[in-house]
Amino acid sequence: MKFNLNNIVRESVRKLQPYSSARDEYVSDGSEMIFLDANENPFDNGVNRYPDPYQRSLKSLLAEQKGVSESQILLGNGSDEVLDLIYRAFCEPNLDNIITLPPTYGMYNVLAGINSVENKEVLLTTDFQPNVNEILKVTDSNSKLLFICSPNNPTGNSFKKERIEKLLESFNGLVVIDEAYIDFSKDESWLSQLKTYPNLIVTQTLSKAYGLAGIRLGICYASEEIIAVLNKIKPPYNVNQLTQQRALQRVLNQDLVDQEVQQILDERDGLIKALDNLDFVKELYPTDANFVLAKVDDANKRYQQLLEKQVVVRNRSTQPLCENTLRFTVGTPLENKKLIAILKEMK
Repeated sequence: MKFNLNNIVRESVRKLQPYSSARDEYVSDGSEMIFLDANENPFDNGVNRYPDPYQRSLKSLLAEQKGVSESQILLGNGSDEVLDLIYRAFCEPNLDNIITLPPTYGMYNVLAGINSVENKEVLLTTDFQPNVNEILKVTDSNSKLLFICSPNNPTGNSFKKERIEKLLESFNGLVVIDEAYIDFSKDESWLSQLKTYPNLIVTQTLSKAYGLAGIRLGICYASEEIIAVLNKIKPPYNVNQLTQQRALQRVLNQDLVDQEVQQILDERDGLIKALDNLDFVKELYPTDANFVLAKVDDANKRYQQLLEKQVVVRNRSTQPLCENTLRFTVGTPLENKKLIAILKEMK
């Protein structure tokens, strides 16, 4: 397949002259300067200046860790902003369509609605894998984006490599692989395939393994050409100074992140064993994430019982193929111990 990015960029975006902020026009080299260019309050309180619009320090560190160039990275106010920018750059409202694979992350569908883009849903197979033939069957010349969440939310499993490869080779639009949970998986990230597939976008986040859900930092990796298009339409200061600082501190402390991830995986194994011994748990689904999806006898009843014991889990029963399922996020060792004790007492 010969992929041409120009064929899928919206014409209005292609013609767009991006907004140029004061910090685009002058980039500090660290020298002591008097900044009178951006109409800021001059009194220093740590955040009186606009943040770096391109988050250069953080991108430099991520680029080094991930083996990509800084020009292949876009940072956003959470992954949801990154995903929204992808819609707005490549999908013409009321004309184009995207393809999603339920059960999956619900924001893909919400963003399709916000951007007036048709969402063609192709259910996963009964073992929660992409139905490649059906996906390609519903694809047409206006299919611009295909969203693949792997490891998948809410099911927890990773998708088979050969199926994703087939879609990357056959789909004429952009394939967005959402790797929010990749740090918990044994599988290699698709970042290593960015050079192989010019239509590949990989999104990651600092909300899960890095424990920074509160700062809202989403990451997009793609070709320089795709990132250049997204940079044209992103808000000038979309990632605030405090977020950049906290993210940089955390990413620099990779050893601690790795320790926490390993502890979560160990705790996950213990939770799976405990759930497997409960009579009302009918099936546990394979997981490569920091959560476990369990099929139970009566999800509404069990959800309510847990709520009464001050434990909040997620009832996923409304999702396709997920009837009577509860999703358990792996907590701290103490939280998991309390959860297991409560589960054992439930009748």
